[in-house]
Amino acid sequence: MAELVFFTGTMDCGKSTLALQMDHNHAARGRSGLIFSRLDRAGTSRLSSRLGLSRQALEVLEHTDFWELVVEQITNGRKVDYLICDEAQFYAPVQVEQLARLVDELGIDVYTFGITADFRAQLFPGSQRLIELADRTQLLQVEALCWCGRTATHNARTVGGVMVVEGEQVVVGDVGDGEPHETVEYEVLCRRHYMRRMTAHAARAQALSPDVLPFDLDLCPLPQPR
Repeated sequence: MAELVFFTGTMDCGKSTLALQMDHNHAARGRSGLIFSRLDRAGTSRLSSRLGLSRQALEVLEHTDFWELVVEQITNGRKVDYLICDEAQFYAPVQVEQLARLVDELGIDVYTFGITADFRAQLFPGSQRLIELADRTQLLQVEALCWCGRTATHNARTVGGVMVVEGEQVVVGDVGDGEPHETVEYEVLCRRHYMRRMTAHAARAQALSPDVLPFDLDLCPLPQPR
């Protein structure tokens, strides 16, 4: 039976790497698929991983109709067994419904990859619809880490090194290194440091302050082994 699967997690947990690996595995078994992405960090019509892996993809636009596109491919004689859909949080809810229709009516496996919540800790519309419709929602097992060493659960946006919680939902940037820049960057944080707006850059600045003693630093105790 074909499935609509949503693989999700924070940034840095390997979603795009898994998407590329799944395409490789299916193609190695003689299956034919299509790769889609939207607003990838490497540019238009690319699916890329932070590990340096990349390949060509079909760019998902606001007017992209997955049903019409795939039916046209099949009508023109192309075999389509599966779809790899990266950056699915940026898809419109109606496009998610089109993917579900491809699964149900044409028996095509659809594997989607994306983050669930934005920098405001609110669900992306595309992710919300996937959670509502997917046969399976699978949390990736590779844990991204906050600067404090705990498991990261939230995606934070920084501008000039300062965390912000207001602005447009979709602004393309990259994972920041904690240094101040005027460009938009993203960083993963644990809930405690997300709520306190304590990024890696802010933590380093606090640590270097002569007015702060070591025991005053906002550190999270790591969980003890059981």
